[in-house]
Amino acid sequence: MFYGLATCKVRVGGYKFTHVLCDIETLNQRAMSEAFFDVTAISFHVYPYIQEQYALMACGGSVGDGYGPMIVASRPYDLDEIRGVKIAVPGTLTTAYLALKLFAPEIETAVVPFDQIIPQVMAGNFDAGLIIHEGQLTYPRSGLNRILDLGVWWRDLTGLPLPLGGNAIRRSLGDAAMLTVTQALRDSIQYGLDHRDEALDYAMQFGRDLDTSLTDKFVGMYVNERTLDYGEDGRAAIRSLLAMGHERGIIPQPVNVDFVG
Repeated sequence: MFYGLATCKVRVGGYKFTHVLCDIETLNQRAMSEAFFDVTAISFHVYPYIQEQYALMACGGSVGDGYGPMIVASRPYDLDEIRGVKIAVPGTLTTAYLALKLFAPEIETAVVPFDQIIPQVMAGNFDAGLIIHEGQLTYPRSGLNRILDLGVWWRDLTGLPLPLGGNAIRRSLGDAAMLTVTQALRDSIQYGLDHRDEALDYAMQFGRDLDTSLTDKFVGMYVNERTLDYGEDGRAAIRSLLAMGHERGIIPQPVNVDFVG
């Protein structure tokens, strides 16, 4: 997504972009604190808590169209059994956590860094884990069993894709700057899609245990035409997910979703 901007293939007169690499839960926490960024990747689950300070950009999102975060375990469980198992999760502000709680509100969880969930399950410290990012592709090599794909569960429930993460921009920048920066991000995404091989080579340096083939597959899952624009069903999915989270008491306040661009 950011290849064009990060390598100055995409430039915007009068603007300088400084890139800060953090895991998503750290970005979620920082968006809720005073240690904020002007533009930040976030889990959609965190948006209700920052909606007064940030608006969602209309581009830059990751949407699972019939796939998403997965519950994996060291042995097979049926869906009734898994509700009684303590699950390692990558953070309580992640969209994966929100979807898990919509699936099973009673489920017990423990927060574990996302890249340690599979090792922790393999070590027997947890019976099951909720995996995000490249773990969705690499878990079979660890001998783990997929219990539930929450993207499939969500699609079966609603008929919609599962929106996972997006980009938010600070309202205090003003309307003109918000539009300019959102267009810059869209141009960067388009550049990456148009120069896919170059962008993949750049992205490989940030990959964790992924070869070129798996990196290509992972990027195809989460950087695609929906990343340029969510589409009507994608926007409906964001609103539906957050409204359901509020209705079921997971998100304490009503959510007003608005997009820039």
